[in-house]
Amino acid sequence: MSTTAAGAGPTAPAGVDDFDADGPYRISGSVSVRPESFGALVYDFHTRRLSFLKTRLLVRVVEALADHPDVHGALEAAEVPAPQRERYLKALAGLAKAGTIQPRPQGETTT
Repeated sequence: MSTTAAGAGPTAPAGVDDFDADGPYRISGSVSVRPESFGALVYDFHTRRLSFLKTRLLVRVVEALADHPDVHGALEAAEVPAPQRERYLKALAGLAKAGTIQPRPQGETTT
């Protein structure tokens, strides 16, 4: 989602200004995601950081990132309800800031 001048169109939700939801992302190569009943455990082998994805729906979004040209496509594919998308964009922005997910080159997908 891009930020625009006042009155010129949509703006990024609070807390996601430097996260480009219009771009492609993927799970970072150093990160392992282990599904759990509550969501997932996420371990980064470079930083040795353990974190959590608190819902199964967020896990589906994160896993879908590599298969879509942008974050919005992953949210749609995971069937995130429209009223909840801003919350998920904030969560994804936090995951990007932590290095759990990272931008990927346009057109690159995992198979």
